Amino acid sequence: MNFKLKHIILGLLIFVGAGRFMAQTNEDEKNKIIEERVEYLVDNAEESDVDYTTIFEQLAYFFDKPLNLNRAGLSELEELSLLNDIQINNLLSHIDKNGRLMTLEELQSIDGFDLPTIRRILPFVKVSTDVDSPQLTFDELLKNGTNQWFIRYQEVLEEKKGFSDVSDSALIASPNSRYKGDASRIYTRYKYNYGSHLSFGFTAEKDAGEEFFTGTQKQGFDFYSGHFFLKNQGKIKQLAIGDYQAQFGQGVTFWSGLAFGKSAAIMTVKRSAVGLKPYTSVDENLFLRGGGLSMKFDKVEATAFYSYNNIDANIDYSDSTLIDEGVTTITSFQQTGFHRTVNEIEDKDAIVKQTMGGHLAYVTRRLNIGVTGVHDKINADFKPNLDVYSQFRNQDDQQTNLGVDYNWIYKNINFFGEFSKSVDAGTALVSGALINLDSRLSMIAMYRNFDRDFQPIASAAVSENSTNENERGIYLGIEATPIKKFILSAYYDQFSFPWLKYQVNAPSDGYQYLAQLTYKPSKKLEMYFRIKERKKGENTDIDLTEGIDYTVYRKQINYRYNVSYQISPSFKLKSRVELVNSHLDETPAEVGYLIYQDVIYQPMKSPFSFSFRYGIFETDSYNARIYAYENDVLYAFSIPAYYNRGTRTYLTVRYKVKRGIDLWLRYGLTYYDNVDVISSGLEEIQGNTKSEIKAQVRFKF
Repeated sequence: MNFKLKHIILGLLIFVGAGRFMAQTNEDEKNKIIEERVEYLVDNAEESDVDYTTIFEQLAYFFDKPLNLNRAGLSELEELSLLNDIQINNLLSHIDKNGRLMTLEELQSIDGFDLPTIRRILPFVKVSTDVDSPQLTFDELLKNGTNQWFIRYQEVLEEKKGFSDVSDSALIASPNSRYKGDASRIYTRYKYNYGSHLSFGFTAEKDAGEEFFTGTQKQGFDFYSGHFFLKNQGKIKQLAIGDYQAQFGQGVTFWSGLAFGKSAAIMTVKRSAVGLKPYTSVDENLFLRGGGLSMKFDKVEATAFYSYNNIDANIDYSDSTLIDEGVTTITSFQQTGFHRTVNEIEDKDAIVKQTMGGHLAYVTRRLNIGVTGVHDKINADFKPNLDVYSQFRNQDDQQTNLGVDYNWIYKNINFFGEFSKSVDAGTALVSGALINLDSRLSMIAMYRNFDRDFQPIASAAVSENSTNENERGIYLGIEATPIKKFILSAYYDQFSFPWLKYQVNAPSDGYQYLAQLTYKPSKKLEMYFRIKERKKGENTDIDLTEGIDYTVYRKQINYRYNVSYQISPSFKLKSRVELVNSHLDETPAEVGYLIYQDVIYQPMKSPFSFSFRYGIFETDSYNARIYAYENDVLYAFSIPAYYNRGTRTYLTVRYKVKRGIDLWLRYGLTYYDNVDVISSGLEEIQGNTKSEIKAQVRFKF
């Protein structure tokens, strides 16, 4: 082991040994509840390796330190992310009118709080007359702060082409034909928390194929991140130093980080911006690096932020004159975060990106009006290789966006929206209303209109496109409890694209809907049936006329039946059957299915727990792929795509070594019986199996 690495680990272990191990809450129960909530929120995601650490951490904090509803303010209830704005307003109004809550059962008397809502928030809230005012003294920080340190290792066991042997002469002739590093992925993270009021820590990661304390990575990990975050101290609402995220309005003008899309969690399409928050994930693009400050003056909140960050980009070396003059020209930004080959390493930190902006808001319980401005600049000559469909995108080395957002509660209606303008370019608009017609019935309606020449800097408003441009749409959603023990969730989204898109050589339109009926007759049994359909245009593969790609419609329907049953306090069974039919006009339908069985063992008093899955799947093509959330080690998330024909098995085991030390081991195996080669390029595996091991240890003190 490298001498420097030995000293780093030794120092951390000494630090861990010097700390006082704190008493643990029921970790198994906590993780089970939070995993169910996270799975519900990300269930419709179509990403295989997205980091939802922030969501998990937020709920884990409120589980350990339940929010006192009698002392909670507007911002804290919003941060809980389990109540909509109307419910929050009704709760605060009830307390103002009737005094403090005496018991949690009193929530049933508040408009908008039905039993499913109350059950959803129960693990994360409490009712108390105690004053929860933090005193950030050194003794208090040392006594009641929480430290966590994670170390994770994972590796695909089969040899990928990028790691296979090659002769020196062949590598010289083709230097990008192999990865520079080994096949391991290594992750470590330390974080200190004092409630939600103070946190600091660091995160480091090495991806598979990247070098580690050698070659171009003599500093160790390929990615380092660190933060210091202070909240609700006097006039300071939020202070962020290091790596952080900034989120405002409905995510149109500026929103760094992830946001939920369309899913069975109907109401999550309305954004709940938190302003500044610390960054602890490993996505190498969705964050700011620098500092931000938010101040609160009675009903006025003012936020300013600045970021200076080295980012990856494709450098153009064709113009020798510019190179001689010291001018860097780039053609595109790289957002994979991978630095495994010679070309990827050359693209690393190629340019500097500066982002500065601010948000000024007038905030009351019922009305919130904000103004956002953000300016973005890179230190390079930007000459993107634009196509016809993308010709309206930004082609300058800098850009500025301005926006106005609002959130207004009138009786049982929550109006919200944001209007944004790219300086010297187009506009974007989101406007909607959330309506609580009854404690058993909520509706949401939202309209969006993104000009083809709107140029987002960092945006995350709900849309069908991956970026907020060239789109119009109307979204209608409903959540209802028509009869006891049944919950209906449904939405319909109609959208159109006035201009061309990638692989769609004409203006097009489409729709998407989802309907889910959930039946929960008891605490032990829950089942739901879901149908989801999407139809939108894409270019046909058939050459009808030379030189012309006709646009036709692809229609995809997914049917899902899911059931979970708690057979004992320790054992839970989860089963799913999902069918998909994907059909492109003028071509045969492509179909597929996925069937799996989960067994989850989480005993209350045993140090040992596990989750196991066995699944079978078959699809005609990648177009008929099916995504499914998988249980993983703590703070790791898997949503793989199942396609081709085969089986998928994984086993995740957790063992409590002692108080404050937990160990996770995971083994996953995918077997294909209709292919002999998996993936392509440097990720190609010769054979029909792909297996992965993962090990993680956590020290909590």
